[in-house]
Amino acid sequence: MTIEDDIAKIAYQEAELVFDRFDLSDAWDLGSLLRNMAHAQNLPVALDVRLHSMPAFYAALPGSSPDNEFWVRRKRNLVLRFFHSSYGIGRKLEKQETSLEEKFGLPSAEYAAHGGSFPIKVRNVGCIGAVTVSGLPQRDDHRVVIDALCILLDRNNAEFQMD
Repeated sequence: MTIEDDIAKIAYQEAELVFDRFDLSDAWDLGSLLRNMAHAQNLPVALDVRLHSMPAFYAALPGSSPDNEFWVRRKRNLVLRFFHSSYGIGRKLEKQETSLEEKFGLPSAEYAAHGGSFPIKVRNVGCIGAVTVSGLPQRDDHRVVIDALCILLDRNNAEFQMD
């Protein structure tokens, strides 16, 4: 896929993978689903679900490192600032041949435009939090999140995959 294809597919994911409602129980369900999926695939990842400033779920699986928590925080900060996926923002910046620091003055110690964090959106409300995976190549981190959201939202996963 081209950068333009990726940007369009991510915009579609963000527009369509929206909840009718989402609370702390749903956050636990999403985190638990991610943890079970990652465990079944032996993925060395850290997982995070947060409702803005409130942590709702965190798990670090075997093979992950303390550094993954740092990446989770930086990617999540980006989503909670712009209400768009960290991978989508990263692809747009790549297309524009710029960085978060150059374009927005955001320090890389606090923000990361790398795949793996996705906005939790509620219909007619907007972004209420973020779900984040860290530990794999960025496209794979993003894919794991999309896979879980498709399951929870009962959506056809194939429709949302990036080739």
